Parts: sequence; structure tokens; C-alpha cells
Amino acid sequence: MTTTEIVKIKYLYLFFTVLSFAGFLLLSCERDHAVEHTPSEIVNKKGSSLIQGDSNDLTLAIPMGGNAFVTNGSSGAEIFDNSNYGLRNWTSLSALVSTYFKVTQSGTLHLGIRGYVTTGTSVVRLTVNGQSFDVTMTGGAPAKDYYAGAVQIAAPGYVKVDLQGISKTSTYIGNMTDILIGGTAASSGLTYANIPASYYFSRRGPSVHLTPSLPTGNSYEWMYNEVTVPAGQDPVGSYYMANGFGQGYFGFQVNSATQRKIIFSVWDPSNEADGKTTAVSSGTDVVVSGFGGEGTGGKSNWTYDWSTGTTYKFLTRIRPDGLGNTLYSSWFYAPELGTWKYIATFKRPAISTYIKGAYSFLENFNNTMGYLGRKGYYSNFWVRSTTGTWIESTSCKFSVDGAGDNNQRGDYRGGVENGKFFLQNGGFFNDFVAENTVFTRPANGTAPNIDLNNLPMN
Repeated sequence: MTTTEIVKIKYLYLFFTVLSFAGFLLLSCERDHAVEHTPSEIVNKKGSSLIQGDSNDLTLAIPMGGNAFVTNGSSGAEIFDNSNYGLRNWTSLSALVSTYFKVTQSGTLHLGIRGYVTTGTSVVRLTVNGQSFDVTMTGGAPAKDYYAGAVQIAAPGYVKVDLQGISKTSTYIGNMTDILIGGTAASSGLTYANIPASYYFSRRGPSVHLTPSLPTGNSYEWMYNEVTVPAGQDPVGSYYMANGFGQGYFGFQVNSATQRKIIFSVWDPSNEADGKTTAVSSGTDVVVSGFGGEGTGGKSNWTYDWSTGTTYKFLTRIRPDGLGNTLYSSWFYAPELGTWKYIATFKRPAISTYIKGAYSFLENFNNTMGYLGRKGYYSNFWVRSTTGTWIESTSCKFSVDGAGDNNQRGDYRGGVENGKFFLQNGGFFNDFVAENTVFTRPANGTAPNIDLNNLPMN
């Protein structure tokens, strides 16, 4: 081999060596760049590739103060229902905090958190639809925006975002104000609580009502209803109101895990100068008191361990006393007891009326339990005229309070099932029913068989 050929071979070898090294450097740079990708490009806990994104994709804040709940019963976290606080006193790594909002379209949903740790470092896990993202939070106040990742939303409906602390270096995991979202799934038409003054009521959930259709031109002195609560539809805070009227209501509640009550209340006159509602008499073991908050008035309650799956009867009488006042009396029938239980009689001054504004409702009065669902059947509503005629109502109009008609919550509905009216709220279900829908059920045709002249009065 000549000297010239040897030189050529050396130059070719050097050329390919440099080329290979350059390729190696290029691949190394690409691998190094991949390590620096945003969290959305890292493989998630399920092992599937995530959608690329960053904090610029987070375009909307869902306030935790109006939309979040501690959903595992842990005492190591607390939701304050205002826009400036949200999740506070978060110390427990086992606490699960869930935030809910409703989307009207499918597509990409970017997710993040707005909050801060007071000292040290915390790792917070955000989970949606089985996909989890870990966010490392460090530094102190003020709150910062942390991008977590993105998921695909397959269909419109409610989305639940779970937060759980994975690790912490100080007592508190962090203070969170908002769940941040963006993407095509969040581009328009969302339902979530966004009126700070109403966050307390939004977290309680929408109250739903049935207003029965009754013939006009009559005076009705008696009203009768039957209520059945299905098994599993009775979380703490539920109030199934059977006999409502223009000045009060009568129904039963779930007051705690160990206590249930029958409640009968009558409001005071709207004009304080007209005086107060007072108790005339009450049944054995019935507690009578005043109430405040959403108006004031007289309240009676009887502790009774009513059961799901059992139909209970409610009877109310309203009539003028001839002296410028109106008397309101109620009785409760439990099949376990086999007799009518007298609850109480109230006298309201400066009014002379029979039954006006008859209705029923279902509500949750515990704002920490608004993520749980409840349902009640209102199956057999009758009124009795002053002339002694019983009239059955087979048609009712459905309505919802401000949490629903202001688009703060979308988990409310009513209807007819198995010949019975029903009301349902809470639990963040998707198939809501429009307000003012009218429901009609088949007539039962059999008037209540009650000896009205011999009802107990003590």
C-alpha cells in the first residue's frame, strides 16, 4: 500500500470518527434535554405518556373554598368557604381533599395547583380519572402556580380532582386556594361555585322542591304526605321536608351518625312589631325552642331513629283561631309505633290563614357533606278542604334554589319513579332536571283514613 493510500485511509477514519462523535453529542444533548422537560412530559403513575403542557396552559382557577371537600373523613385538613383561604390546617398525609367542577365538552384538561408551603418542602399528589401527578412545592407565601399535568376527558360531566400529601418537611403540608385548569375541555360552559358570598350554600349543595298543583277557590285545613328514604341515601345533614307551607315546614332530618329528628317549625311574622310565634302545646318528649339564622321562629323537635326503606306519614293542620292569629299543628306516623305521634301546636300572630303555598323539599344543612348524595320519595300528597273533602295532588312543579339556578352546582333533579315523586341532590351526578319541569304521577285514589277528631294532643 502506497504512502498516499495510507494517508487517505487515515483521513477517512478521522472523518467518520468525528462524525460518530458528533452524533453521540447530539443524542446526549437530546437525552439531557428530555430530563429537563416539564412535569406533563414525564411518565405518570400509571406508566402512560402524558400530554405536553406548562403553566401557560392553566387559564382558569376553581376556588377550593366553594368547590372542595375533605372526602375521607380525616381531621387533618379543613376547607374554609371563602376565596382567600380554601384548604388550610392540612397536616395529615392520609387526608384526601376533592374538588369538583363540571365540563360541557371532551378534550384535553390541563391541571395545576395554586398555593404555598409556609416552610420547607412538600410533595402533593393530584389525581384525576386514575392518573396521578406529583408536584413539589417549596418556599413561603405568597401563593404560586404549579403545573401538574394533563389528562383527556372523554365525555362532558363532573370532574373530581383529588389532592393528597405525599411528603412534608414541616407540620403543615401547604395552604391551597385553587385548582387550576385549562385546555379544550375547560374552554367554555363550566359549572362550579364562583360567587364567594354563596360558597357556604354552594358546598351544602342545591336544595330542591316540589310544589303540588291544587284546585283554586278552596280553603284547605289539612295536608298529608308520605316520605320514604332509600337505603344509602341518608348522609348526615339531610332534611326531607314533607309538609311545607307559607309560614313553615315539617319533616325529618339526619342530625348526626347517631341521631335523627322529626322537625316542625313556624316562622315569626316578617314585621317584628307584630310579635313572635309561640308554642301552644307539644307532645311527650318533644323539645320546643326558638330558632334563628335563616329567619326566626318557633321550632319543635322529637328525637326518633327513623329508618331508610320505611314509609312515614306527615299530617299538618292550619286554621285561624278567630282572634287574628293562626294555629299550626303537626303529627307524625311511624309504622313501627302504629299510632300518630303529636309533635306540637304553634300560634303565629297577625295572620289569619289556612294552608297556602304547599310544597316539599330536600336539602343538606351540613356544608361539609355536600359531596354526598341524598334522595327521597314523596309519594302520596293530599289536602282536605274546610268542607271535609280530601283532594289528591298528582302533579308537581320542580324547582331549585340559587346553588342550582345560578349555575353554582349541577347535581339536582326530581321526577317520578314507580308511581312516586322523588327529589335528589348532592353527589355531583350529571343528569340534572331543568327547573320548572312539571311531573305527573298516577293517582292513588284512596284518601287518608285518619280519625281527625281523635288525634292525640299530648
